[in-house]
Amino acid sequence: MPTFMDRHDNVDASAADVAGLHELDLAVQAKHGVNYLSYWFDPEAHSVFCFVDAPSKEAAEAVHAEAHGEIASRIIPVEGQSVTNFLGPPPKSAHEANCGTSFRAILFTDIVDSTMITQQLGDVGAMEVVRAHDRVVRSALAETGGSEVKHTGDGIMASFASVAPSIECAVSIQRRLEEHRRDTEHPEVRIGISAGEPITEHDDLFGSAVQLAARACAQADVSRILVSTAVREHCEGEPFELVERGPFELKGFATPIPLFEVNWQTTR
Repeated sequence: MPTFMDRHDNVDASAADVAGLHELDLAVQAKHGVNYLSYWFDPEAHSVFCFVDAPSKEAAEAVHAEAHGEIASRIIPVEGQSVTNFLGPPPKSAHEANCGTSFRAILFTDIVDSTMITQQLGDVGAMEVVRAHDRVVRSALAETGGSEVKHTGDGIMASFASVAPSIECAVSIQRRLEEHRRDTEHPEVRIGISAGEPITEHDDLFGSAVQLAARACAQADVSRILVSTAVREHCEGEPFELVERGPFELKGFATPIPLFEVNWQTTR
Protein backbone atom coordinates (compact mmCIF):
# COMPACT_ATOMS: atom_id res chain seq x y z
CA MET A 1 0.00 0.00 0.00
CA PRO A 2 1.36 3.47 -0.82
CA THR A 3 2.59 5.75 1.94
CA PHE A 4 1.69 9.45 1.96
CA MET A 5 2.81 12.45 3.96
CA ASP A 6 0.44 15.37 4.38
CA ARG A 7 1.12 18.87 5.63
CA HIS A 8 -1.19 21.07 7.70
CA ASP A 9 -0.17 24.74 7.73
CA ASN A 10 -1.06 27.58 10.14
CA VAL A 11 -1.87 25.17 12.93
CA ASP A 12 -2.92 27.20 15.98
CA ALA A 13 -2.98 24.36 18.49
CA SER A 14 -1.05 22.79 21.33
CA ALA A 15 0.65 19.42 21.25
CA ALA A 16 -2.28 18.05 23.28
CA ASP A 17 -4.78 19.44 20.76
CA VAL A 18 -2.93 17.83 17.86
CA ALA A 19 -2.75 14.52 19.73
CA GLY A 20 -6.52 14.65 20.19
CA LEU A 21 -7.12 15.19 16.47
CA HIS A 22 -4.81 12.28 15.68
CA GLU A 23 -6.79 10.02 18.02
CA LEU A 24 -9.95 10.95 16.10
CA ASP A 25 -8.22 9.89 12.88
CA LEU A 26 -7.33 6.52 14.40
CA ALA A 27 -10.94 5.97 15.46
CA VAL A 28 -12.33 6.13 11.91
CA GLN A 29 -9.41 5.13 9.68
CA ALA A 30 -10.42 1.46 9.34
CA LYS A 31 -13.65 2.45 7.55
CA HIS A 32 -11.53 3.91 4.74
CA GLY A 33 -8.87 1.18 4.59
CA VAL A 34 -6.27 3.62 5.93
CA ASN A 35 -3.54 3.28 8.56
CA TYR A 36 -2.20 6.50 10.08
CA LEU A 37 1.35 5.58 11.12
CA SER A 38 2.40 8.65 13.09
CA TYR A 39 2.64 12.41 12.85
CA TRP A 40 5.19 15.18 13.33
CA PHE A 41 4.23 18.41 15.11
CA ASP A 42 6.44 21.45 14.48
CA PRO A 43 5.28 24.14 16.93
CA GLU A 44 7.79 26.70 15.64
CA ALA A 45 6.47 26.49 12.08
CA HIS A 46 2.86 25.92 13.24
CA SER A 47 2.66 22.87 11.01
CA VAL A 48 1.76 19.19 11.32
CA PHE A 49 2.93 16.37 9.06
CA CYS A 50 0.98 13.10 9.07
CA PHE A 51 2.36 9.79 7.79
CA VAL A 52 -0.22 7.36 6.47
CA ASP A 53 -0.55 4.12 4.54
CA ALA A 54 -3.55 4.53 2.26
CA PRO A 55 -4.88 3.16 -1.05
CA SER A 56 -5.05 6.75 -2.36
CA LYS A 57 -4.73 10.40 -1.38
CA GLU A 58 -8.49 10.66 -1.42
CA ALA A 59 -8.85 7.87 1.15
CA ALA A 60 -6.39 9.56 3.50
CA GLU A 61 -8.18 12.90 3.10
CA ALA A 62 -11.53 11.22 3.76
CA VAL A 63 -10.32 10.15 7.22
CA HIS A 64 -9.44 13.74 8.15
CA ALA A 65 -12.72 14.98 6.73
CA GLU A 66 -14.82 12.55 8.77
CA ALA A 67 -12.74 12.66 11.94
CA HIS A 68 -12.37 16.41 12.47
CA GLY A 69 -12.58 18.34 9.21
CA GLU A 70 -8.97 19.54 9.28
CA ILE A 71 -7.96 18.90 5.66
CA ALA A 72 -4.26 18.94 4.77
CA SER A 73 -2.77 21.80 2.75
CA ARG A 74 -0.76 19.31 0.67
CA ILE A 75 -0.34 15.57 0.48
CA ILE A 76 2.42 13.75 -1.39
CA PRO A 77 3.48 10.13 -1.90
CA VAL A 78 6.68 9.24 -0.06
CA GLU A 79 8.97 6.28 0.41
CA GLY A 80 9.03 5.29 4.06
CA GLN A 81 12.79 4.91 4.33
CA SER A 82 13.34 8.36 2.80
CA VAL A 83 11.19 9.96 5.50
CA THR A 84 13.16 8.12 8.15
CA ASN A 85 16.47 9.20 6.63
CA PHE A 86 15.41 12.84 6.51
CA LEU A 87 13.46 13.22 9.76
CA GLY A 88 14.47 10.22 11.84
CA PRO A 89 12.48 7.10 12.75
CA PRO A 90 8.78 7.50 13.54
CA PRO A 91 7.45 6.58 16.98
CA LYS A 92 6.83 2.89 17.56
CA SER A 93 3.20 3.57 18.40
CA ALA A 94 0.69 5.44 16.24
CA HIS A 95 -0.47 7.13 19.46
CA GLU A 96 2.89 8.86 19.86
CA ALA A 97 4.26 11.86 17.98
CA ASN A 98 7.52 13.44 17.02
CA CYS A 99 7.52 17.00 18.31
CA GLY A 100 10.14 19.53 17.26
CA THR A 101 11.38 21.37 14.23
CA SER A 102 11.06 19.58 10.88
CA PHE A 103 13.50 22.03 9.29
CA ARG A 104 16.50 20.16 7.89
CA ALA A 105 19.85 21.00 6.31
CA ILE A 106 20.63 18.94 3.21
CA LEU A 107 24.23 18.22 2.18
CA PHE A 108 25.57 16.78 -1.09
CA THR A 109 29.09 15.61 -1.81
CA ASP A 110 30.37 14.97 -5.33
CA ILE A 111 33.65 13.36 -6.36
CA VAL A 112 35.35 15.66 -8.86
CA ASP A 113 36.11 14.15 -12.29
CA SER A 114 34.70 10.74 -11.35
CA THR A 115 34.42 9.72 -15.03
CA MET A 116 38.07 10.60 -15.66
CA ILE A 117 39.09 8.71 -12.52
CA THR A 118 37.39 5.59 -13.90
CA GLN A 119 39.16 6.00 -17.24
CA GLN A 120 42.53 6.42 -15.54
CA LEU A 121 42.24 3.80 -12.79
CA GLY A 122 39.72 1.36 -14.24
CA ASP A 123 36.58 0.14 -12.48
CA VAL A 124 38.41 -1.50 -9.57
CA GLY A 125 40.64 1.49 -8.90
CA ALA A 126 37.72 3.91 -9.20
CA MET A 127 35.70 1.90 -6.70
CA GLU A 128 38.57 2.16 -4.24
CA VAL A 129 38.45 5.94 -4.61
CA VAL A 130 34.68 5.91 -4.01
CA ARG A 131 35.13 3.72 -0.93
CA ALA A 132 37.77 6.12 0.42
CA HIS A 133 35.31 8.99 -0.08
CA ASP A 134 32.52 7.02 1.61
CA ARG A 135 34.65 6.21 4.66
CA VAL A 136 35.59 9.85 5.18
CA VAL A 137 32.06 11.18 4.64
CA ARG A 138 30.34 8.57 6.80
CA SER A 139 32.83 9.08 9.61
CA ALA A 140 32.19 12.84 9.52
CA LEU A 141 28.41 12.25 9.45
CA ALA A 142 28.62 10.01 12.51
CA GLU A 143 30.58 12.62 14.43
CA THR A 144 28.29 15.54 13.56
CA GLY A 145 24.90 13.82 13.85
CA GLY A 146 24.15 13.66 10.13
CA SER A 147 21.97 11.00 8.54
CA GLU A 148 22.82 9.50 5.16
CA VAL A 149 19.79 9.77 2.88
CA LYS A 150 21.25 8.00 -0.13
CA HIS A 151 24.40 7.24 -2.08
CA THR A 152 24.40 8.93 -5.49
CA GLY A 153 27.13 6.80 -7.08
CA ASP A 154 29.84 9.44 -6.93
CA GLY A 155 28.71 11.19 -3.77
CA ILE A 156 26.46 11.09 -0.72
CA MET A 157 23.31 13.01 0.18
CA ALA A 158 22.78 13.62 3.91
CA SER A 159 20.35 15.32 6.27
CA PHE A 160 20.96 17.31 9.48
CA ALA A 161 18.56 18.50 12.16
CA SER A 162 20.24 21.93 12.18
CA VAL A 163 22.54 23.97 9.99
CA ALA A 164 25.73 24.34 12.05
CA PRO A 165 26.49 20.57 12.19
CA SER A 166 26.08 20.34 8.41
CA ILE A 167 28.80 22.95 7.91
CA GLU A 168 30.98 21.31 10.57
CA CYS A 169 30.60 18.04 8.67
CA ALA A 170 31.51 19.62 5.34
CA VAL A 171 34.59 21.29 6.85
CA SER A 172 35.66 18.01 8.44
CA ILE A 173 35.27 16.16 5.12
CA GLN A 174 37.45 18.63 3.22
CA ARG A 175 40.14 18.69 5.90
CA ARG A 176 40.29 14.90 6.18
CA LEU A 177 40.44 14.39 2.44
CA GLU A 178 43.22 16.94 2.12
CA GLU A 179 45.18 15.21 4.87
CA HIS A 180 44.65 11.74 3.38
CA ARG A 181 45.71 12.87 -0.10
CA ARG A 182 49.22 13.47 1.22
CA ASP A 183 49.70 9.74 1.72
CA THR A 184 47.26 7.82 -0.49
CA GLU A 185 44.73 7.99 -3.32
CA HIS A 186 41.82 10.05 -1.96
CA PRO A 187 39.50 12.09 -4.17
CA GLU A 188 38.81 15.79 -4.31
CA VAL A 189 35.16 16.62 -3.71
CA ARG A 190 32.81 19.54 -3.96
CA ILE A 191 30.04 20.05 -1.40
CA GLY A 192 26.72 21.91 -1.47
CA ILE A 193 24.36 22.60 1.44
CA SER A 194 20.83 24.02 1.55
CA ALA A 195 18.00 23.90 4.08
CA GLY A 196 14.22 23.86 4.26
CA GLU A 197 11.03 22.11 5.34
CA PRO A 198 9.57 18.74 4.24
CA ILE A 199 6.83 19.60 1.76
CA THR A 200 7.30 22.61 -0.51
CA GLU A 201 5.60 24.00 -3.57
CA HIS A 202 7.31 21.30 -5.66
CA ASP A 203 5.25 18.61 -3.88
CA ASP A 204 8.33 16.56 -3.11
CA LEU A 205 10.02 15.60 0.13
CA PHE A 206 12.36 18.54 0.89
CA GLY A 207 12.12 19.25 -2.85
CA SER A 208 13.46 22.82 -2.94
CA ALA A 209 16.19 22.21 -0.37
CA VAL A 210 17.37 19.06 -2.14
CA GLN A 211 17.39 20.72 -5.55
CA LEU A 212 19.28 23.80 -4.32
CA ALA A 213 21.85 21.74 -2.38
CA ALA A 214 22.51 19.65 -5.49
CA ARG A 215 22.84 22.77 -7.66
CA ALA A 216 25.15 24.42 -5.11
CA CYS A 217 27.30 21.30 -5.08
CA ALA A 218 27.54 21.35 -8.88
CA GLN A 219 28.60 25.02 -8.83
CA ALA A 220 31.31 24.55 -6.20
CA ASP A 221 34.91 24.59 -7.32
CA VAL A 222 37.23 21.69 -6.55
CA SER A 223 37.51 21.06 -2.78
CA ARG A 224 35.09 23.90 -2.03
CA ILE A 225 31.84 24.21 -0.06
CA LEU A 226 28.90 26.34 -1.26
CA VAL A 227 25.80 26.96 0.85
CA SER A 228 22.45 28.65 0.30
CA THR A 229 21.14 31.88 1.79
CA ALA A 230 18.95 29.89 4.20
CA VAL A 231 22.03 28.10 5.53
CA ARG A 232 23.89 31.38 5.96
CA GLU A 233 20.95 32.94 7.83
CA HIS A 234 20.68 30.00 10.21
CA CYS A 235 24.35 30.04 11.19
CA GLU A 236 24.59 33.67 12.28
CA GLY A 237 26.92 33.87 15.27
CA GLU A 238 28.65 30.60 14.43
CA PRO A 239 32.44 30.58 13.87
CA PHE A 240 32.23 30.09 10.10
CA GLU A 241 33.74 32.39 7.49
CA LEU A 242 31.30 32.69 4.59
CA VAL A 243 32.00 34.68 1.43
CA GLU A 244 29.22 35.58 -1.03
CA ARG A 245 29.58 34.10 -4.52
CA GLY A 246 27.41 34.47 -7.59
CA PRO A 247 24.60 35.07 -8.17
CA PHE A 248 24.29 31.90 -10.25
CA GLU A 249 21.83 30.91 -12.94
CA LEU A 250 20.69 27.55 -11.59
CA LYS A 251 18.51 25.04 -13.43
CA GLY A 252 15.03 24.90 -11.91
CA PHE A 253 15.22 28.37 -10.35
CA ALA A 254 13.57 31.34 -12.05
CA THR A 255 15.98 34.01 -10.79
CA PRO A 256 19.74 34.08 -10.16
CA ILE A 257 20.65 32.62 -6.77
CA PRO A 258 23.44 33.90 -4.50
CA LEU A 259 25.53 31.23 -2.82
CA PHE A 260 28.11 31.51 -0.06
CA GLU A 261 31.48 29.79 0.11
CA VAL A 262 32.62 28.36 3.44
CA ASN A 263 36.31 29.04 3.98
CA TRP A 264 37.13 25.72 5.60
CA GLN A 265 40.83 26.50 5.87
CA THR A 266 40.14 29.30 8.39
CA THR A 267 36.98 27.96 10.08
CA ARG A 268 37.66 26.80 13.62
